[in-house]
Amino acid sequence: MTQSTASSSRTQAERSAATRGKLLDATVDLLVEVGYAGTSSQAVSKRAGVSRGAQLHQFPTKESLVVAAVGHLVDKRMAELLRARPDPERGLETLCDAFTGPLFDAALELWVAARTDPALHAAMIPLERKVGDALRLGFAEVVGDRMSADAVDLSIEIARGLAVSALFRTPEADRQLRDRLLPVWKAMVTE
Repeated sequence: MTQSTASSSRTQAERSAATRGKLLDATVDLLVEVGYAGTSSQAVSKRAGVSRGAQLHQFPTKESLVVAAVGHLVDKRMAELLRARPDPERGLETLCDAFTGPLFDAALELWVAARTDPALHAAMIPLERKVGDALRLGFAEVVGDRMSADAVDLSIEIARGLAVSALFRTPEADRQLRDRLLPVWKAMVTE
């Protein structure tokens, strides 16, 4: 079967899903590499190897594109973390790890941009609810009854803050700080 025969045998829904996936992956890549301001719909189309019309059909605005891309990455990242079946005794470490990598970098770009962009801010609210719910449920599943709901929420906020401040530390300095603070944090929030 030739490449064109294989691609013509796919359904419209399959082709649309493939296009959507390329666009979402390209968007995340660009958010991480050049930031929100440097991520344009045209650059995403070019990076994804799809026409501008196909991109506009899937995502009519830049806001809808970037929010969908981060939402897509959140789903993938949460599934990865939970599939790994993290050790409940290392729950805080697992939580901190959730605030690393391309997902965190892309989300951070959007948080900062949303502060002064009303359309992006409005588009981000449902995504942030989804992310918050996924983090709470996923982290609670990892730690079980070792933490109260308030301790789970507090831990998420602490992990997010550590991740933001880590931007200004070397990886070694960040590891040293985490190693020093994690036992204190764990003692404060575990029952």
